[in-house]
Amino acid sequence: MSQTIKLLLVDDEDDYRRSCGKFMERMGHTVRMAASGAEALTLLDREHFDVAVFDIDMPGMNGLELMQRVQEAAFDVEVIFLTGKGTIEACVQAMQMGACDFLTKPCSLADLEHRAQLARQRGQLKKENQQLKAIVTRNRPSPKLVGDSVAMQDLGRMISKVAPTRKPVLIEGESGTGKEVVARSVQQQSDLADRPFVTINCAALPQQLVESELFGHQKGSFTGATADKPGLFEIADGGTLFIDEVGELPPELQPKLLRVLEDGSLRRIGCHRERKVQVRLIAATNRDLNEEVKAGRFREDLFYRINVLTLNLPPLREREGDIKQLLQHFLPTGWSFTPETLDTLAHYPWPGNVRQLINVIERATILGNDQVITMDDLPREIVEPATSQTAPARWKPVAREQEQSTASGTETFATATPTRSEPIFSLGDSNLKVDDLVKAHVLKVLEQLGGNKAKTARHLGIHRRKLYRLLERFEQNLPSEEAL
Repeated sequence: MSQTIKLLLVDDEDDYRRSCGKFMERMGHTVRMAASGAEALTLLDREHFDVAVFDIDMPGMNGLELMQRVQEAAFDVEVIFLTGKGTIEACVQAMQMGACDFLTKPCSLADLEHRAQLARQRGQLKKENQQLKAIVTRNRPSPKLVGDSVAMQDLGRMISKVAPTRKPVLIEGESGTGKEVVARSVQQQSDLADRPFVTINCAALPQQLVESELFGHQKGSFTGATADKPGLFEIADGGTLFIDEVGELPPELQPKLLRVLEDGSLRRIGCHRERKVQVRLIAATNRDLNEEVKAGRFREDLFYRINVLTLNLPPLREREGDIKQLLQHFLPTGWSFTPETLDTLAHYPWPGNVRQLINVIERATILGNDQVITMDDLPREIVEPATSQTAPARWKPVAREQEQSTASGTETFATATPTRSEPIFSLGDSNLKVDDLVKAHVLKVLEQLGGNKAKTARHLGIHRRKLYRLLERFEQNLPSEEAL
């Protein structure tokens, strides 16, 4: 099926250039014309074109010299050459320089239009390939919403309403509630489900890198910019961009985000040429953006632009009946809970929400025996809730002064007890056995604490009898006990 082409025609023969341009316009394409290489470079510097048609034989800057300048400037355009002489040498040189096709003058105007369509399709395929490569490195397997509570049923109904609209969506909720899962659910239920879904977490990156990640940069635009790099808006073109922790977006970048949301216009760092994209934005925050606007830290016009549709993600403590489903969902195949353990976990308030729940399960599977999770495998703050920090009665958006920064885009989640320094080993390391990792860590802590098992158990957040079981399993010669 034919598509509209934005075409640049470059030829010093006025009559031929105009007749080609008028024909292509009658065919529904957008055409700009230039009589020289210098004029063409000015247009390429100002606008984006899908396809450019260069005459090889022009006075001053010929077509091959123009092609070299296009390559040096890294213009994203497919080039077709026209030659009046039809010399094989010139055509071969043009193709070696990156041209996608050539025609001999005079050529059929219908043939010119057909070749331009093929060139545009080639450029589209190159762009989609670039998008897919970026998505493969960034995307995790698609998660799904879990839970049948009233709060989650209401959320599911809202998602089904907002997903098909392509309007910007703002997801509000506490840290660890699964805002990216909701964003992916919106995308999967939209007509953009088979298009790119690209994510960025503003809280997980240094401020100076956020602009480069979002909008891209040109080679040499700053120290370390060794090559041209498209931004995430370009990679997500035609699809969805998810900006997590949008409240962390630096104030100086907020006007650039507003501009691209208003008309799709953006510029890479170090480049004054404007590009156009079509991207659906989904943003998430655990802040009260109304308060951020009042405090002057977030632009009011940007807030209204991203807040067209709002989804409120409930904290885990308000999702009655969902906790057991989540526990079973994230539990590895073949593992189980003792009844007492499952009941304890189901009644815990989970101040760290789903992220904390996942971490607790991962930790318990490292410490557990025979693929059964018992009370001994749980952190102290869950087994002894009276000594733990209690969860707030109801979530309020986090104030900037009170929040401790977290990187919610990572795979390993933080626990709700920041005073403990125990590492949580990755279960995905195929080169190490879990028992070896646990053994090395436990024995190291025991040695650091002078063989004191009581202190070691407290440091690890486990009961002493659990520590005894681990040490028996390690079959080590241990120092004598102190202060048990």
